[in-house]
Amino acid sequence: MHGVIGFLDVAINHEWLAKLPSRPECVSEERLHSAREFLFAALFASLAWCEWHGAFVWWIAALFAGELLVTARDVVVEGEVRQLPASERFLHLFLFMNLGIMYTLTGQALLAWQALPTGLAPVSHGWASWLLSAMALGAFAWGVRDARASLRLGSRPISA
Repeated sequence: MHGVIGFLDVAINHEWLAKLPSRPECVSEERLHSAREFLFAALFASLAWCEWHGAFVWWIAALFAGELLVTARDVVVEGEVRQLPASERFLHLFLFMNLGIMYTLTGQALLAWQALPTGLAPVSHGWASWLLSAMALGAFAWGVRDARASLRLGSRPISA
């Protein structure tokens, strides 16, 4: 669900309405978006086909912690740089609620996995594993796109 809501936020708000990749004043926001997309690519790929047991649960916890830090910074940067349209504020509400659900459900699994011997256990969630894999590829591709946009925007002067 988070990947779908995130995609709608990016497609509608970041690309169509705000046109972030073409706005030099949004370079910091594009960098943060790229970082978050790479984190979600790693998270989706990590959970698609494996359970992370024992000490390996810290990999998943680190991805969630990184995402939380990037999102917290992004909320501040967005508010400093531009006024968010109602559609973006609306989708962000659902993203934050869904993120809380993800933290809760994944956190419960991590507690159970942490008690097991350290290792990766192959798992198939059926169609959900394939969907997570596709979302990982999509998030990675968009992360590259936003990283390239931030590099391009960072090399342009900001006009007054």
